Amino acid sequence: MSGETDSEKGVTTQAFRGMHQNIKVLARQIERGRVDKQFLMEQIEKLEGMFDDLKEERQQLRQSAQFEALYKVSRLLGSSLDLQVVLDQVMDAVLELTGGQRGFLMLHTDDGRLEVKVARNFSRQTLDNSESFYSETIADEVLEQGQAIVTTNAMDDPRYAEKDSIVTQSLRSIMATPLRVRGKIIGVAYVDSRVVADLFDETDLNALEALGGQAAIAIENAQLFEHTDQALEERISDLTQLRQVDLLLNETLATDRVLQLTLEWAVKLSGSTSGYLGLLQPDELQVENVCHFGIQDPSEATQDLETEYGQAIFEAVDTQAPVTLQTQTRDKERQILVMPLGRAQAIGVIVLYRDERPPYSDREIDLTGRVLDRAAVAIENGRLYDAVQRNDRTKSEFVATVAHDMKVPMTSIMGYANLIQLSAEDHQNLVGRQDEFLEKIVSTVERMVVLIDDLADISRIESGHFYMDEAPVSLKHVLDTVRDTTRIQMVERQHRYVEQVEPNLPDLYTDYYRLLQVLINLVSNAYKYTPDGGKITMCVRRAGDRVSFTVKDTGIGLNEEQIAKLGTKFWRAEDDYTRNQRGTGLGFAISERLVRLMGSKIHVESEIGKGSTFTFTVATIDNSENRDNAG
Repeated sequence: MSGETDSEKGVTTQAFRGMHQNIKVLARQIERGRVDKQFLMEQIEKLEGMFDDLKEERQQLRQSAQFEALYKVSRLLGSSLDLQVVLDQVMDAVLELTGGQRGFLMLHTDDGRLEVKVARNFSRQTLDNSESFYSETIADEVLEQGQAIVTTNAMDDPRYAEKDSIVTQSLRSIMATPLRVRGKIIGVAYVDSRVVADLFDETDLNALEALGGQAAIAIENAQLFEHTDQALEERISDLTQLRQVDLLLNETLATDRVLQLTLEWAVKLSGSTSGYLGLLQPDELQVENVCHFGIQDPSEATQDLETEYGQAIFEAVDTQAPVTLQTQTRDKERQILVMPLGRAQAIGVIVLYRDERPPYSDREIDLTGRVLDRAAVAIENGRLYDAVQRNDRTKSEFVATVAHDMKVPMTSIMGYANLIQLSAEDHQNLVGRQDEFLEKIVSTVERMVVLIDDLADISRIESGHFYMDEAPVSLKHVLDTVRDTTRIQMVERQHRYVEQVEPNLPDLYTDYYRLLQVLINLVSNAYKYTPDGGKITMCVRRAGDRVSFTVKDTGIGLNEEQIAKLGTKFWRAEDDYTRNQRGTGLGFAISERLVRLMGSKIHVESEIGKGSTFTFTVATIDNSENRDNAG
């Protein structure tokens, strides 16, 4: 799998930039009154072609394809308990998913070494000894640090360029991830290419890590099955039940169903009578999506988790380890087991208990942990599926928006170009109206330039090919330009534009044009999402050793959920007022990224029906050397 992104499979960044340049050329021709009609028609045809390609791209989301591949692999890996068969399946899946030239699957031995168990090429042929040399440096680093690694060209990577294994084999693209299960690394999955550089990227690495989590479980299952000790019969029973759990969890992508299945099996395999299971809110020790089993009063489920078991939950999540308790309830002694749900980081918690039984044994805790490991993978699959679905919807909405915003001006250009052609037959009529027609064409082209600029900007920023041209900037010049640029729209919407500027502010040190882009975007959003007759305020003041810009409006406002989605590419609120305003959902996303490059971030405060406030800071000429340390 190459590092090519979805957009490059259809409408490439180069194509957007080329069209951008051609439209600017066309705009200059129009301004001079000398329009090359053939060139104009060619650009219209190219724009129509780009629109067709954009529609096709909806169906080519790379994440969707990777999810489908991972889902198929997760079902395949549970089909056998023969260790060699499982290892071969994992190796073939890794090569298919990543597109690597060669692949190595290594397991951690008792003496701490990595032993290659499978070595294959992309054609599923086993490598002979002369081809089985890989970068031991990278494999050992993954094992020791427990972190996945990707290098786009090891020959030029300063971390590895001088290593013997890299130099002697001329290795270029390399990617490796630990095989981790229940917090323990059991091996390493490794792929490389000696021919192609830039074969892998972070998307491929994320997919390999996701596959590694599922593969580790399948490998451990097979290892356990092969284990022949006095507890073989018991372990076979455990594995049989865990296979049932795998099959049930792989049949659904619904999170609520996964949680309920997990809880029921955890209660059964641990010998419990009742229990709770819930997910943790991101970055908070607060439980949501709580399900229960064997509870007489379900309404108390969440309250019990946060009060009665709160301290045990905190300890289990903090230590990533099981916590067992004993409590006395009336004449009964209650055994309690609290365990985190999640692999590298806790995403949920389970609380199990039983009365008048011995304390939870190591085997019961181990089985419960295995069930939770499987649940974590199923929940991650469900979340990935939800994310893919959201991306599909977002992409569809974006294509529809671009289709509308590009097709309407294209139609206008075509119409006015035809009018110019028709009027040319009547010289007197042409002289009287050509300025009117050309002015409308220029206005339409400018709208298209803005759209193409937004697409080009977001592409350059995300690809890392965007640079700030910082220099001393006059604050007065910036404010004058913002005011003049938005004056017409303010008048049309009967808004009152107010400037509150603290006196004696120093000049700025930033990229003049990008600062203007951010401020004009924020002011444009303010006047667009404020009903006619509102008030837009630009406040500029000192903020420590920087200058703070605040754009405040009296508009429709945003709720907390909408604020959280600000900055998401192509996202726009669903209300009728917002949908009636022009936009692609890229302006704020670009502004947010530009402000980060300026060493700040956009702080948002808003209230429905009362308006919104957007604030960020910029370095001054006095503190240009420390401009990256701002908040």
